[in-house]
Amino acid sequence: MSDPSVERFHRVVRVAYEHLRERQQEINDLNVFPVPDGDTGDNMAGTIRAVLNGLDGLRSNSLAAVDRNYIVQTVAHSALMGARGNSGVILSQIVRGAAEVLSTRRGELIGPALVRDALARASEEAQNAVGDPREGTMLTVIREIHAAVATKVSEHERSALAPDVAEPEQDAMLAELMVTAIAAGQEALERTPEQLDVLAEAGVVDAGAYGLLVILAGLVAGLTGQEAGDSPVPHQTASPAHGAVYIDSRFRYCTSCIVTGQELDPRAVAPRLEELGDSIAVVGDATMLKVHVHTDAPSQARAVCAEHGDVHQFEFTDMRRQIAERDVRLAGGAGIRTGVVAVACGDGIAGLFAGEGARVVDGGPTLNPSINEILEGIRATHGEEVIVLPNSSNVILAAEEAAQLADRPVRVVASTSQQAGLAALVGAHDPGATVDENASRMEAELEAISDGLVAAADRDDPDGRYLRGDAVGFVGRELVAWGPPDRTLRAVIGTLARDAEVVTVLEGAEAPTRAGELGLEPENGAELEIHDGGQPTYWWLVAAQ
Repeated sequence: MSDPSVERFHRVVRVAYEHLRERQQEINDLNVFPVPDGDTGDNMAGTIRAVLNGLDGLRSNSLAAVDRNYIVQTVAHSALMGARGNSGVILSQIVRGAAEVLSTRRGELIGPALVRDALARASEEAQNAVGDPREGTMLTVIREIHAAVATKVSEHERSALAPDVAEPEQDAMLAELMVTAIAAGQEALERTPEQLDVLAEAGVVDAGAYGLLVILAGLVAGLTGQEAGDSPVPHQTASPAHGAVYIDSRFRYCTSCIVTGQELDPRAVAPRLEELGDSIAVVGDATMLKVHVHTDAPSQARAVCAEHGDVHQFEFTDMRRQIAERDVRLAGGAGIRTGVVAVACGDGIAGLFAGEGARVVDGGPTLNPSINEILEGIRATHGEEVIVLPNSSNVILAAEEAAQLADRPVRVVASTSQQAGLAALVGAHDPGATVDENASRMEAELEAISDGLVAAADRDDPDGRYLRGDAVGFVGRELVAWGPPDRTLRAVIGTLARDAEVVTVLEGAEAPTRAGELGLEPENGAELEIHDGGQPTYWWLVAAQ
């Protein structure tokens, strides 16, 4: 049986998550600052979902009891791992700041003074997470919440709880403080348009601040056992963007990753990223950092991070496409019925998938993401339903497991190569159609696509046709050419182009020559498209349709 403390904590967080999920799209629609990309609700929900996942791990722990220190450290770590976007990173730091206080005051029950001090640290860490903090945001609201709770605590007859206090009494005290926090936060939220011109011009309150209040209201519901019913936080509405009303980042891609290593220093990473973009947040500790930046050069941002440690969960999304989708949705258009998650390796390939609206999951050099990484990609994807493109036969089972765990309908379209998956996405995906309709069309598209590749041979051919390091060319699984790279690539393209109208070539990071300089022209007149794929191992990936 799970530790009662973990169960109690899990119950409260679960209710808060459910409250947040209920208004997730509403929060997305309010999102106009710093970029109106319509994903604040998704990012905040992903952070809290990651916390729940961490607590689920503790629930299955074989230990008979888990102390508070272990619980809150798990919560802080999980929030950081799950953080995406500005709002997710700031929320993770609010969680982290509170957790630091709770974990260092061992033996002291969570009472009024401890809540006050935890909120103080939460506000401080949130402020430190942002390179250019602005009034009228989540930062302002968490600061005002702390001030109100501090005043309330000063009026209490006692600031600490007796060691033998009953759990219902403790929960009631915490709920009382959170009610105070929500009231103060609501007043601060309504003032955000007065503090940030972009909010006033758009006629909305700050999305992240609103999401924070929704979470707090959910915590109160969990503490008091009132899981159902309306939240005390009033609903908010938004309108579609109109020209210059919104502040746009001049950069296109919202980029994030985890960096692990030893003696990591956020202050060493951030200045390098400032050369590449804006909206920078680098948070964490000496062994793990969460990095966020808006940039036009995701691959360069990744390279900067790789100088400091190992890079994990690297991903980027096209904010311009998100902005357009938000406006379509708010203007009453069809919006996104079905989103797409694509597993990819190679910055160029990932950029092509992102440009088509897919949420990219970094498969790493071996194209082998975990079930949880695919699941997090699903959870972070826009759309009522989701298609997953595994893009490798080795990823299909993991994708299907993730689909079973998802909180909305998911279909896995069994693409077995990146080039074929990309071609199917471009040729058949309709964001306004159902997941079943999209799956049928994309599966039919895959049937009509032939793919191939050219790479360096990793060993001598027993039959003497080629030596290690020579080019080898495949169509499907059939070896069709070998020898010099340019001749081999021509042979693969020639074979694939026989019955095709379009041939697409994705060039790898280690390609020995540039395909665009070879004067390649399919004999049957098929259109040839060459893109920088950036993938390791394979010099060229080729698809024909």
